[in-house]
Amino acid sequence: MNINRLLIIFLLVVLTVSSCYNNKSISTPHNVLENNQLDAKIQPTLINTTKILHSQIKTLLCHKKKDPLSIPIINLNSKDELLISFDDLDGDIKNYYYTIIHCNSDWTTSNLIESDYLYGFSKEPITEHEFSFNTMQKYTHYSFTFPTKDIQPILSGNYMIKIFEEGENENPIAWQRFMVLENKIIIEAKVNRATLAEDRKIKHEIDFTIKNPNFPIINPYSELKVTLSQNKREDNQITDLTPIFIKNNELIYDYEDINTFFGNNEFRYFDIKSLRYHSERIKNITFDSTYNHVYLFNDKKRSFDRYSITPDINGDFIIESQEGWNSSIEADYAFVHFTLPFDQIIYGDVFILGKFSDWQLKKEHQMHYNTNKKQYEASIYLKQGYYNYHYALNDTIKKNIDIAYIEGTHYQTRNDYYIYVYYRNTGERYDKLIGFLKTSSKELF
Repeated sequence: MNINRLLIIFLLVVLTVSSCYNNKSISTPHNVLENNQLDAKIQPTLINTTKILHSQIKTLLCHKKKDPLSIPIINLNSKDELLISFDDLDGDIKNYYYTIIHCNSDWTTSNLIESDYLYGFSKEPITEHEFSFNTMQKYTHYSFTFPTKDIQPILSGNYMIKIFEEGENENPIAWQRFMVLENKIIIEAKVNRATLAEDRKIKHEIDFTIKNPNFPIINPYSELKVTLSQNKREDNQITDLTPIFIKNNELIYDYEDINTFFGNNEFRYFDIKSLRYHSERIKNITFDSTYNHVYLFNDKKRSFDRYSITPDINGDFIIESQEGWNSSIEADYAFVHFTLPFDQIIYGDVFILGKFSDWQLKKEHQMHYNTNKKQYEASIYLKQGYYNYHYALNDTIKKNIDIAYIEGTHYQTRNDYYIYVYYRNTGERYDKLIGFLKTSSKELF
C-alpha cells in the first residue's frame, strides 16, 4: 500500500514539473520573441551572384553604355550609365520592373533600408522593348539604362539589380551584379610570375600598393577588405587580404603565395556572327523546322601542349549579327554543338565555362560522355556573336573547379586582373567601395 502511494506521488510530481516547463515555454516574454525575430530578419542572406532564374530569359547583359566588354561599375554622383538588356523567348509583351539592393563586400545583403541607399522610387518599369526581326527564334528584347532621374544609388558599394514581372516581386526572373565607386585612394599594381619555384611556370602573382594620402585609414586590418578577381570570374576570387607592410600613407600587399592565380590558357573561341558562312572554327551549319544548329570542330585536351599565343577577349562574348543592322533584335539563336574527345570518362563533371555561363557551372552547360564515340558532348542555345570559353572540370575529389586539367596553365597567358578595395569605419553599417583598378599580365612581355 505504501509502495502504491509513493508511486502515485512520484507521478504527480513528474506531471507538475512537466506542466510548469510547458507553461514556461508557452509564456516566453513577448520582447524576447521580438528580439529573436528581429535577429532573424536582419541576418544577412547570401545573394548568390548574377543569375537568370527563368528558362525563357536569355542573354542577360550589363555593361557601361557603348562599351560591351566593360565590367558593370559606375562612379558615384557621375554621369556614368549602365545598359542592361535581356531577351524573353516567349516573344510577347510583359510588364517588367527592376529595383536595386545594396550589398556588403561579400555580396550578402547589407542591413541598410532602401531610403539609406536609394534616391527616388523603389522600383521602375522597363519600358524599352523591341520584337526580334527576321529571326527563326522569336523573342522580345528588353533594355534599360541605369541610373535614371527616378532611381539612383546615393552610396558606393556592391549592388544587385532585381528584375521581376509586375506583381511578382518575390519571384524575380534575374539578378545582376553591379558596383558603385567613390574613388578615395590610389592603387598601383604589378602582375608578375609567381615567386615560389614550384609556381613560376604556371601562376601569376598580383602585387599591389594602396596609397591613401588624403583618406585616413586608422586600422587597415579591420577597416579594409580587398578582393582580387581574374577575368571577371567570381568562383576563384581572392578576398580579405591584409597589408604585409604599412609605410606612411602606403599599404603594401606583396605576398608570395596567397595572392596568386593559375595562369591557365588563352581562351578557345568560335564566331557565329554569320549563320550563312562558315568561320574558322565552324564545321557545319544546319537548319531544321524550328532551330539553327552550329557544329564546331572537335576540341582537344591542351594540358600538355606548349603555350601558344591566341587572340582572345578573356572569356567574354559580344552579340553581333553580320547580316543585320541592329544586332539586339536581328541576331538569331542557334544550338552550338561542342565535342571534346576523351578515351574514357573523367573523374568529375565537365562544363563549358565563360562569361556567357556567368562563370558558373550550369546544368545546361554540362557535357555528357558518349561511350560509342568516346567523346564529351554538349549543345548550348546561344545568340549570334563572338564567344570565348574554357572547359572546366568540377573535381569531385579535390572539390574545386579545375581548368588546368583540360586547358593547361602557363605564366605567359594574358589575363586581366581586377582589384576592389572596400572600407568600413568603426560604427558604419555598410562597405564603401573606395578603390578599383584593372591591370593585366600583358605587362609580363
